[in-house]
Amino acid sequence: MTDPYRVLGISPSASDEEVKRAYRDLARKYHPDNYHDNPLADLAQEKMKEINEAYDLITKQRAGGGQNNGANAGGWNPGASSGAASGVYAQIRSAINSGNLDYAEQLLDSVDVSQRGAEWNFLMGSLFYKRGWMDEALHFFEDAVRMDPGNAEYRQAYNFMRSGGAQYRTNGGFGGGVSGCDICSSLLLADCCCECLGGDLIGCC
Repeated sequence: MTDPYRVLGISPSASDEEVKRAYRDLARKYHPDNYHDNPLADLAQEKMKEINEAYDLITKQRAGGGQNNGANAGGWNPGASSGAASGVYAQIRSAINSGNLDYAEQLLDSVDVSQRGAEWNFLMGSLFYKRGWMDEALHFFEDAVRMDPGNAEYRQAYNFMRSGGAQYRTNGGFGGGVSGCDICSSLLLADCCCECLGGDLIGCC
C-alpha cells in the first residue's frame, strides 16, 4: 500500500500519541455517518478503509518491529480465526473493567482490520467512554449496532450514549454547571457500561 505515514499525514518520526491523534482526526472526518446520501460516500468509505489499514500497519510495525506474524499482545495471533478474536475480546473486557485502559487499547489495536466487527467497535466505544471521549464512544457504539442490530448489549450502550452522552457533550463536559438530571443520567450511563463489562457501579440498579 501507499506509505502509511503519508496516508495519515504524519512523519515516520511521529510519536505514538501523534499517530493516534492523526488517526482519530481522519476517522472523524471520513466516518460514514458524515456522508449519508452524499455522492462522495463511496470515496469516503474507501478512504476510511485506507486510513484503517495504514494505522493498523503502523501499530503492528511499532509493536513487533515490522513483523506481522506470530503472537501479539496477550498471546493472540491477529492472523488467526475469529474464534481467536473472541478470546482476546474477553481479555479486553477484563482490562477495561479493571481500568487497565492502555493495555485494552494495545489489544484492540492488535486486532486485524479484517476482523474488526461489531464487538470490536463496542469495546472501542467502551474504552473511549471510560476515557471521557464521548463523541468517539458514540461513533463506535453506533457502528457496533449497525453491524449487529440484534445485540441488546450494544443497543443499550448506544441508547444511553444518545441520551446521557449527548447531555455531556452539550454541556461541554464537567467544566460548567450541571443539573441533578445530568448527574443521574451520567451515573446511569456509567452503571450500564460497567454492567456490560461485568462490573457494577450502582448496586441497586
